Amino acid sequence: MSRLWQQVQFFRPGMLDLIEIAIVAILIYRLLIVIQRTRAIQMLVGVLLLAGTYFLSRLLNLNLIREILEASFQYGAIAALVVFQPELRSALARLGRNRMFRMVNPLHGLHLVDELIEGVEQLARSKTGAIIAIEQEVGLDEYAQTGSPERARVSAHMLNTIFAPSTPLHDGAVLIRGDEIVAAGAILPLTQYALSDKTLGTRHRAAIGLSEETDAIVIVVSEETARVSVAVGGRLERDVDSQRIRELLGGTIPEGAKPLAGVSKLG
Repeated sequence: MSRLWQQVQFFRPGMLDLIEIAIVAILIYRLLIVIQRTRAIQMLVGVLLLAGTYFLSRLLNLNLIREILEASFQYGAIAALVVFQPELRSALARLGRNRMFRMVNPLHGLHLVDELIEGVEQLARSKTGAIIAIEQEVGLDEYAQTGSPERARVSAHMLNTIFAPSTPLHDGAVLIRGDEIVAAGAILPLTQYALSDKTLGTRHRAAIGLSEETDAIVIVVSEETARVSVAVGGRLERDVDSQRIRELLGGTIPEGAKPLAGVSKLG
């Protein structure tokens, strides 16, 4: 009887076991959050299908199939690193941006928010295409090097001047650090994921791509529709208004704030 009780006690989880189970469950949950609605989930299904085929071949003594799969699995780790490289970069970047692992910087000043919103309003009103990235915790120096270095205070007039169709920098992105424009005409990475909306152009793909790799807040003005979108954390919000931009930038919302010109509020 005592021996049976000892065997039963072996399967009773202790406090450390419960902690380990909780940590593993959280990691699996975060992994599923990262790969949901991406091509990675389809590849994961394919890997599980191959694993199932392998165990079935062992069960049925299908030696040829088993040997082929075993030979393939020897290089599986290297192949996974190559195939899942975009997803791994995104997952590691999101882990580093988690609020549990870093201190949150003070919110953006009211002056910066006002100037940004005024500039975006004017760009939307004139249907001038633009992409503006506001640096957060992750530095944007490597992207700034692809453009023209600038040291100008953020203002609506400066944003309109840079994105005017007649200027050589209007096709690239403006990068903002603090209350300064640090680069213009910068080239941003395009998202590797397929977009369900085929009407989204290169600016929107670049905005999503940068928000996947950094914690930047990226504002996009469409020159075709004059609609304003904001990319944060790999997700794109479309048809945003001034109030929503203030919320994302951490600014205060003045009473009677009006939506951006030519843009409807989010439903």
